[in-house]
Amino acid sequence: MKLFQSFKMSIKAVMSKKVRSFLTMLGIIIGVAAVMTLVSITQAQNEKSMEWINSMGTNIVNVYASSWYNPKISSEIEEFVTLELADVTKGVTPDIQYWGARITYDVKTAPEVRMYFGSADFGICKNFTIGQGRDLSYLDIQRGTRVAVLGSRVKQLLFDYKDPIGEWININGERFMVVGVYQSKFDNQPYSDDDLLVIPYTHVRMMMRQTSVEQYIIKAKDSESTAEAAKRLKEFLATKFEQEWYYSVWSMDEWRDQLDEVNRGNLILLGSIAGISLIVGGIGIMNIMLVTVTERTREIGIRKAIGAERRSIISQFLIEASVLSFIGGLIGVFFGFLATLFWGKISYDVLVLPNWPMTAAALVFSIGLGIIFGLFPAIKASALQPVVALRNE
Repeated sequence: MKLFQSFKMSIKAVMSKKVRSFLTMLGIIIGVAAVMTLVSITQAQNEKSMEWINSMGTNIVNVYASSWYNPKISSEIEEFVTLELADVTKGVTPDIQYWGARITYDVKTAPEVRMYFGSADFGICKNFTIGQGRDLSYLDIQRGTRVAVLGSRVKQLLFDYKDPIGEWININGERFMVVGVYQSKFDNQPYSDDDLLVIPYTHVRMMMRQTSVEQYIIKAKDSESTAEAAKRLKEFLATKFEQEWYYSVWSMDEWRDQLDEVNRGNLILLGSIAGISLIVGGIGIMNIMLVTVTERTREIGIRKAIGAERRSIISQFLIEASVLSFIGGLIGVFFGFLATLFWGKISYDVLVLPNWPMTAAALVFSIGLGIIFGLFPAIKASALQPVVALRNE
């Protein structure tokens, strides 16, 4: 039998029993749609996570050192970075945050702002670029000047289109003058790094009743310098503390690599879980093909009686199984595409497109499952003896 005729007969067999064919394909449809949706959404989440990490800056070293154990460690770290690590670093700033600061200007309020206490290197270390005015300066830190630099969304909430430079704002009851505005990182989305404000860290005692600094962010010159700076900082802190739990040094590059590894694992895990639906769908195809063999026993007997070869019978049933899985796969791609768009809009309010290589792989896998699970029924059909088959009612 010619290949074209086999496909024609397979399509006819599928269309003759539409409901049964659809129920048979349901497992494949769900499997392909699940693979598309889960993998695409997981990939989008991973990209968002990496975007957030990258926005915080590359080549970053984070340092924690207990001031309870060593009260002088704050000044020692700053001095060490400034003098001993000048060849591999660009800047250093305390990493002190105050969540939920209430910022007001005139009658306008920007609630739940994340306030940082930083040095003149804050913008460099946190990967911010000045959009208006200026950043904190060395003299601001030394003199304890009451100045502030706003994130772009805080500026938008308080000043809208008005120029904020030189204006006085109220931060938790204290007056500060705006000297600069950072460029937006996340298109002024709420709860992002655009929702921040930074003032000189010399005000930490007044604003937070805190007398010491225990966390620092250090900006290295490049990826190689990041590893070198982290190594030398660990060696330095080891001379200042007897126990390792009093201090820690980790780089953002290490964190990004670990997150990337976790993301890949999650992607494989979710893809595998969704792939189980495809296997269940393949079992459904094998089941219905066995029923088809029983229903068409006389047809098989007649074909064998007039000279049809075993391979002709096998190919016919394999093609039917493949057609079922292929059509189911196409329907699954359609629903997976819609589900990905819908989920992306609901979760991120952005257009999330399916991962097309994974979609193609799921479609090919579904066809392969149709062939694999259709093989046993096809072999069973080809093994029927013509006399036995013709005797069947």
